[in-house]
Amino acid sequence: MKELLVAESAGFCFGVRRSVEMAETILAQYGICLSCGELIHNADVVSELQEKGLRVISSPSEVTAGDRVIIRAHGVSRAVIETLEAAGAEVVDATCPRVKHIHRIVSRASEEGQHVLVIGMRNHPEVEAICGWCSACTVLESEEEASAWAQLHPEMVSQPICVVVQTTQTRRFFNNCVNLLKKRCTNLQIFDTICFATFTRQNEAAELAARCDAMVVIGGKHSANSLHLAQICQEACPNVQFIERADELDKTKLAGCNTVGLTAGASTPSWIIKEVRKAMDELKVEETIAVEEATAEKAAEEKAPEAAPAAATPAEEVSFDAMLEESLKSIYNGERVTGVVTGISGTEVTVDLGMKYTGFIPTTDFTDAGEKVEDNVKLGDEIEALVVRVNDVEGTAMLSKKRLDNIRFWDDVEAAAESGAVVEGTVTETNKGGVVVNVRGVRVFVPASQTDLPREAELGQLLKNTVKLKITEVNKARKRVVGSIRRAAAAQRHALREELWNTIEVGKHYKGVVKSLTSYGAFVDIGGVDGMVHVSELSWGRIHNPAEVVKVGDELDVYVIGFDKDAHRISLGFKDPEANPWKLFTDRYSVGDVASVKIVKLMQFGAFAEVLPGVDGLIHISQVADHRIAKVDDVLHVGDVVDAKITAIDNENQKISLSIRALLEPVAPAEEEAEEEEPVEEEAPAEEAAPAEEAVPAEEVAPAE
Repeated sequence: MKELLVAESAGFCFGVRRSVEMAETILAQYGICLSCGELIHNADVVSELQEKGLRVISSPSEVTAGDRVIIRAHGVSRAVIETLEAAGAEVVDATCPRVKHIHRIVSRASEEGQHVLVIGMRNHPEVEAICGWCSACTVLESEEEASAWAQLHPEMVSQPICVVVQTTQTRRFFNNCVNLLKKRCTNLQIFDTICFATFTRQNEAAELAARCDAMVVIGGKHSANSLHLAQICQEACPNVQFIERADELDKTKLAGCNTVGLTAGASTPSWIIKEVRKAMDELKVEETIAVEEATAEKAAEEKAPEAAPAAATPAEEVSFDAMLEESLKSIYNGERVTGVVTGISGTEVTVDLGMKYTGFIPTTDFTDAGEKVEDNVKLGDEIEALVVRVNDVEGTAMLSKKRLDNIRFWDDVEAAAESGAVVEGTVTETNKGGVVVNVRGVRVFVPASQTDLPREAELGQLLKNTVKLKITEVNKARKRVVGSIRRAAAAQRHALREELWNTIEVGKHYKGVVKSLTSYGAFVDIGGVDGMVHVSELSWGRIHNPAEVVKVGDELDVYVIGFDKDAHRISLGFKDPEANPWKLFTDRYSVGDVASVKIVKLMQFGAFAEVLPGVDGLIHISQVADHRIAKVDDVLHVGDVVDAKITAIDNENQKISLSIRALLEPVAPAEEEAEEEEPVEEEAPAEEAAPAEEAVPAEEVAPAE
């Protein structure tokens, strides 16, 4: 590459620069704030703003009263603005003024009853926002759609139609679409809303591409204006690279080119352009040096005397010559070398590199955490290191093992990002935007939204904790890495869920944590899956609310009552079998025993009495007194404590029959005969038939509760 030409209009446009500057000012003044969608279409800028405290949200429903929300440069719909204001948020509108102008055009057209046609990319945030400011809108994404629209809607041919265009579209595409619409529609109102900066940048890119052997276009892969720049360049130049940052540059495609052009989209910051330009300048220098060396070598060959044909060289001589050549070769800064440790002193480790240079590595490269150098390196060890500085006069080379290790760590981080592997590190610091995790010497920034903590939680609680995370973005040129603890936790939870569903069975016990409470039970996390403990399974006694027994965060020993893999439902039990009131009752009492009972409920057919907490028995109306009574409450009242004899126990249905009458003095024979003649006691009315003397209604038995 002999010449590099850089477009004058490359980089931030007015609207993008305005949005970024507004965000930086607000973040510096207030700290954490929200962005309704990514502020601009550049991942590096968005990440940089996130580090300063900007949190990207995808929906206005995530906003609460008092939040400060920045509207992205591409704008949002009227409904989003209204939702944010209704939620009590402070809205800072960083929409590009030219996009805002389109909003006013389509809003006015909609009020006048015009149908709006938007020429642009259907799923682009700018176009979606424009459509959100009018009631009747159609997006035309191609010339074919523009041609077919009028044919598909003949009723619209004479209707008033407003036409606008996405600010970053090419003028040729816009003009072609308008001409196709004019052929069929008779009442068009056309607004050329292409940004002048976009038009200038596109013209400059086209002229530059026509003059160059290769073109490099820098911009976000999702940026409309950058995509159009790349398309325009490809029409005039066959060798075009569309990259986001310097490390994506393929220098092999530029090798041998005389003239190379460089341009960038409206969302590309200046520092990325500088990095790419620096990489291209380095390539230019490398090619110049290579040409000079080749020229010098050719001149030396021409001056050398003609050599006689050499005889065949023995293998030993070839080996010796190769070793001699190896020992005399030069090494350069940044090169990796391997040698053997020949000496260890208090300040440096001496390494024999097998060539004319002797290498020296500072002992600090081996003494992290206060260790002794001898603990990590010994005489005779083979060591690989990076060349830092070469002294050809003295024949020495300063080496660094730490720098090479750091390069390897970066390689590992990049590999983890590509594979999605989970890595482990220690949280070393917090800031307004998130936390920093040290992963094998590499600083990884984790935005607050990716820490897996609740929104209002203190990030400081993660300090010095060992966490697992996934690498989501690596920018080696800027030495910046972004990670997500949330994604790693989600992957772990998914694995736990899979294992649980593969091994779950009725009766199996789990250690769980109460996650939430409802009126009908508690949801318990048993390892990535939530199961429900019904209120009836929380206690043997009667309770009205789960909060009477457990609270969120409690650790419980639960067991599986039932599950449905297809519906992903699990029913859990918590009641301790040893505390079963019925078991306690049967261990203590038998038929014929007398118990002191408490009256808990009065019914027409008798009274329910608590024998033990959670165990009730029925005293039938015929067993309340030693004479016939009309109403139970003539003798008994709720809260009374009386002695009663246990006359029957139904273990299968867990029912108890009690009798006060059995403990009273025997009645006279005449009275007994009179009572026997009474049909009421022998045949109860229909409403009394269900609660027979020896039966306890199911709904009144505490264990069933």
